[in-house]
Amino acid sequence: MKTSCKYGSHRVKAPKGALPQAADSLDNTPVCGDNECLIDVKVLNIDSASFQQIKTVCNHDEIAMATMIKDIVNTRGKMQNPVTGSGGMLMGSVREVGPDFHDPTLQPGTPIATLVSLTLTPLVIEEITAIVAAQDQVHIKGTAVLFDSGIYAVLPEDLDETLVLSALDVAGAPPQMARLAKEGDTVFVLGAAGKSGLLCLAQARRSVGATGKVIGLVNEPAQKTLLESLCWCDTIILADAQDALTVYEAVREATAGAMVDLSVNVVNVGDTEMTSMMVTKDGGTVYFFSMATSFQKAALGAEGIGKDITMIIGNGYAKGHADFTLDLVRTTPKLLDIFKARYTKS
Repeated sequence: MKTSCKYGSHRVKAPKGALPQAADSLDNTPVCGDNECLIDVKVLNIDSASFQQIKTVCNHDEIAMATMIKDIVNTRGKMQNPVTGSGGMLMGSVREVGPDFHDPTLQPGTPIATLVSLTLTPLVIEEITAIVAAQDQVHIKGTAVLFDSGIYAVLPEDLDETLVLSALDVAGAPPQMARLAKEGDTVFVLGAAGKSGLLCLAQARRSVGATGKVIGLVNEPAQKTLLESLCWCDTIILADAQDALTVYEAVREATAGAMVDLSVNVVNVGDTEMTSMMVTKDGGTVYFFSMATSFQKAALGAEGIGKDITMIIGNGYAKGHADFTLDLVRTTPKLLDIFKARYTKS
């Protein structure tokens, strides 16, 4: 395969003129183009919203889940859930590097995690060897293509590789929290006990300092107990993120009516847009990192309740985000312990 578009348009089968992420199907032929990198894939880290949808539809049956995932990839040439539109990322080792690939130092055999979405990554699954539901991960034998524009991280030697993959899957969130949360702010994290939620809580606590407040929202008593043990939150709310009025009243009480400067939504279910906006004060910011977010519901909902707020769509990429997030895990002992317990190889 000759040198082609650095963004991968040469791999798009349909529709004509689309880029890979928006394409209905990709050419996933496992042959390395001159400006591509071919990867032997070990693990797919499916994004939380997609994995939750697959589990629900398949009634948590792992055989049915494996079949569904293979069918998606066989049909689309990539792992892009047709319901959520989202994908995830992968881990593996370099098989081949084209002579015109942007990083000539990358060598075959190097263990890497891609930092681009599976929704734009040509993928072939030869076999699914295990589904690790607790980690949203699928162990496979397969091949993927990284385009010349694609970014990746070489896996560090000091951390378990599946732990690294879990952290890097949501690596865009913590640096964005660092950019948005200021000293003295009140920050509200919806879905605070998940991996992105915990990373955001840890960073929020650092960012707002002693004069700021951090509020976490969870929907299970065990999650509330976990957050209490971490001592990062000034207030923990146990409620359904889809119940906007209940959460609004709880936040209003916790802030004496002032509401919050920044809401960060990292839940894996839909219909939580109104909750995020209602608890945010005028002039505040809502950061939607959840792949279950509906732009229409957020935009029209804010208008409907007369909220003058800044709404930011979560960008999975921020410059230096991989190093930033892994450093946050390394330097926050309680966070590292949780990630080791949840996401290391069993």
